Amino acid sequence: MANNKTDIVMKSGLQVDKELLENISHLLEIGADKSILNILRDLHPADIAEIINNLNLDNAEKLFSLLDTETASDVLPELDENQREFILKKIDKKTITDIVDELKTDDATDIVSELPENVAEHVLDNIDKEDSEDVKKLLKYPEDSAGGIMTSDFVFVHESGTVKDAIKEVRKHAEEFDQIYHIYVLTDDEKLVGIVQLKSLLTNPLHKRIKSIMEKDLIYVTPDIDQEEVANIMDKYDLVAIPVVDKNRVMLGRITIDDIIEVIQEEASEDLQKIAGLSEEQESSDSIFQISRIRLPWLLMVLILEIINGLLLSTFQATIQQQITATFFIPVIMAIGGSSGNQAAVVMVRSLALGEVLHSKTLKRLLKELGVALLNGIACAIIILLATQLVFSSNEVPLSFSLLLSGTLLIIISYATLFGASIPLILKRFGIDPAVAASPLVSTANDIFGLLIYFSLVTLFYTA
Repeated sequence: MANNKTDIVMKSGLQVDKELLENISHLLEIGADKSILNILRDLHPADIAEIINNLNLDNAEKLFSLLDTETASDVLPELDENQREFILKKIDKKTITDIVDELKTDDATDIVSELPENVAEHVLDNIDKEDSEDVKKLLKYPEDSAGGIMTSDFVFVHESGTVKDAIKEVRKHAEEFDQIYHIYVLTDDEKLVGIVQLKSLLTNPLHKRIKSIMEKDLIYVTPDIDQEEVANIMDKYDLVAIPVVDKNRVMLGRITIDDIIEVIQEEASEDLQKIAGLSEEQESSDSIFQISRIRLPWLLMVLILEIINGLLLSTFQATIQQQITATFFIPVIMAIGGSSGNQAAVVMVRSLALGEVLHSKTLKRLLKELGVALLNGIACAIIILLATQLVFSSNEVPLSFSLLLSGTLLIIISYATLFGASIPLILKRFGIDPAVAASPLVSTANDIFGLLIYFSLVTLFYTA
């Protein structure tokens, strides 16, 4: 009896650590190419990319040059921008062309857009003609738009076709397209009229008309829509793919869930950098002078505002001299005010990004933030009241001052929260990206107004 065995090829996950990187670097230096390929053979392309990302540029280029064309095409899109840019400068036009020819059209578009103009032209002239035309079309769209992240690879059948025709199309493109979630139904003039789930092809007879089993309630986007909005739509409707059509509903391409995961990661990273007043392009630079030039203006802005803060404190010199105890709690006032404002700002920025705050519900959202601020303020006020009375003697911090401090804390938390929540809404109204609301401006402004409120109340209390 024959012993039938099935060969299963598995790509193992890998924990990239210092020891592995040192071993690979050593093997690269001594030219042990076969040993390196043995290590990489069963690794997932994402793991190989992680290894390359953690090597110095020269070793990264050496390791990439050892990969066969198919593996290289899987690894290249996963590389960090700096590593990929360096590698693309080092490898010859023919190798780049061979790699791009293996890529999906959306990935190919991303790579070609990073190439020097003469190299890009050579690549587009030498890859598959149909793919070249698709890439040229995609290059016309902004990289952060639906058109910029879509792929023109999709399976379709005309509405006059049958289930058998649809299955034939799936089989035809099964090897070429990585993910096939739906079959798109088009008219003779390429307009999208419906979609068919793969399971429908398995549960209906071969002769049945596609038109009779297709889903007509469609969710689609146009190529000019921002990629973040596409991500929100796919999340809202639990989609794994979404078609992209022009204004006449002619099918242009599709966006799949793997592309959207990358978008979500990019947008999250971008928002975090905007909080600090930075951009991804600026922070990816290798030049410490360029990075310093970008960061310094924000630090100078904070410095100037804090100098203003110092001048503000100097106007309360008499109060400080008379009530030295008041100065003990300046850090408390500044920290609580800044933290409350930043919490509210970050939450509001996130809500705006996800489309959770509608214009008609703005007041309701602000009132909700005020309610949260009051609860938090009461809790903090009680804690500071008990702490000042238990930690300090009654001579240093009399009960009357503890009550004043508690009330001030409640007012500052309420004000700072409303201020932090309102700034993103105001910026959004004027068409400014609200992510900048969580910049150092919020915390610094809250420092100034928090201390102004604090010492104004202290002065009134002791002069009354």
